[in-house]
Amino acid sequence: MAPEQMAYGPQDGGALPPPRPLDAIDQAILRILQGDGRASIRSVAERVHVSRANAYARINRLVEDGVIRGFSARVDHERAGHGTSAYITLKIVQNSWRTVREQLRQLPGASHIALVGGDFDVLLLVHTPDNRTLRELVLTRLQAIPEVLSTRTLLVFEEEDLEPDG
Repeated sequence: MAPEQMAYGPQDGGALPPPRPLDAIDQAILRILQGDGRASIRSVAERVHVSRANAYARINRLVEDGVIRGFSARVDHERAGHGTSAYITLKIVQNSWRTVREQLRQLPGASHIALVGGDFDVLLLVHTPDNRTLRELVLTRLQAIPEVLSTRTLLVFEEEDLEPDG
């Protein structure tokens, strides 16, 4: 779906509305768009058996309600020159999540950040060109963040995208 066809998030910049239940048609639209974020309104409407106006209105509502957060491409990181991937666990200073999160967002190659419960506090997924770059990221960038108490790097040998294929 072309960017000019869709809104992105709440129009007033305010808080999202409370979640609404999704019916079978909404769920089908989500499956279609997860498989192909570039699917046309016409194609979506035909596949879920509603009018184009209905499909457009439903997709806009899903975007404005925050159910659909945006449209993006799924990238083969290795083919894109980032053949080394790792999950990095971090233990951080208590109550420093927001500060750490903002610093992690700035890291080159960071693709997923999660605050978690358990033996560590943060799970970070990174994609780098090679092991040398990964080492620099961990030893120089991550461990220089004052609120990061410790890190552990889990090298990814193979990964598979579980989202629907387009």
